[in-house]
Amino acid sequence: MPVQHRGGHGEGAFGTQPPRLRVLAIDESAAEVVLRIFAEYLTGKGDRAIANGLNRDGIPCPSARRPDQNRHRLADGWQGASVRAILENPRYTGYAFFGRWTKHVTLLDPDDVSAGHVVRFRRAEPERIVRSRRPAHPEIISVETFTEVQLLRRSRAAGGLDARRKLERGPKKTKKVYALRGRVRCGYCTRRMEGTPRESRIYYRCAARTMVPNSPALEGHPKNVYLPESAVIEPVNVWLGDVFDPDNRDQMVKALIASQGGAAELGAHEAAQKRLDAADAKLRRLRSAIEAGVDPAALVESINDAQAQRTTARAELDGAPTPNVLAPAEVYAMIDSLGDVGRELNRAEPEKLQQLYEKLDLEMVYQHEERAVDVSICPARRVSAGVRGGSCTLFTRLRLSS
Repeated sequence: MPVQHRGGHGEGAFGTQPPRLRVLAIDESAAEVVLRIFAEYLTGKGDRAIANGLNRDGIPCPSARRPDQNRHRLADGWQGASVRAILENPRYTGYAFFGRWTKHVTLLDPDDVSAGHVVRFRRAEPERIVRSRRPAHPEIISVETFTEVQLLRRSRAAGGLDARRKLERGPKKTKKVYALRGRVRCGYCTRRMEGTPRESRIYYRCAARTMVPNSPALEGHPKNVYLPESAVIEPVNVWLGDVFDPDNRDQMVKALIASQGGAAELGAHEAAQKRLDAADAKLRRLRSAIEAGVDPAALVESINDAQAQRTTARAELDGAPTPNVLAPAEVYAMIDSLGDVGRELNRAEPEKLQQLYEKLDLEMVYQHEERAVDVSICPARRVSAGVRGGSCTLFTRLRLSS
């Protein structure tokens, strides 16, 4: 739990100090890790894939970061179980939960009471868990996001092995650096293609034999699909260099703003707000007319009509999702946080390119028959801004040389 306790222990019963309330406060650095875990799970990654990514980025696991609170655990890095415990912990929503675990005392030998007993904790039944009516501490994850993750976990569990195979697998440990590791998908089945070396060249491969038998995606899928890294790196870097050219900065910001998925919600929100403002203005004019001496009976129909319009607009406004789009200043700040993209591209070192592509959230779909790749970038907001939020995406299709 990425929180810090404020206040002392309740010592009133055994000590001289009066009891003090223990309040949970957010540990910002740990909270960012929690936000990252929830965000990556919603993008399709599994527990172990998330754990591998955290270990690869050198992020300390809970037992390494707070050994005083985890004396019973080994500080041996993130495990799938650690990620699972975080994803299933409802306290991150800001509410207090009681009775999630029940204590069970079992005799080691039912025929010999003197042999002692063992204490185990088991998950309690849902109906025995109690939640506070009001938030008890600051939230890290919204209730909506937490609920969405739990529903997703249940649907994956219900799907059995076939559903788990659809999860993004964590990259295998390898000494060789692949610049496009985990960033290329197959146009036939949409799975991530696996990096594989052949002599001095690097390829990305999608093998049909690793797919679920009788899968619809197998229809028309070649036995193996290969994409040479050398054929795609140069056109991708040329496109990125043009996109992030300082002379094209303003144009890129406009394109990113226009690409936001919340544009439709924003338009509906603005339309409802305009109708509400118009109804309020009409009601003010009618009241002014009554104050000026107009017979109220003559304006009853107009007042009722304006009031109905106002009620309808208010209901639409309250029911519509809050638009969550980035303002131009946020997009400029997001671009500035990426640093000098052109300089990173010029280095052309696989390690540097891999880090840059990760910052840009570069994704490619290889269209084998057309000898083309559909490329997209979606520079991420600061993690602390929230798991769900406005995002900007740029797309392009690059033709590959034969």
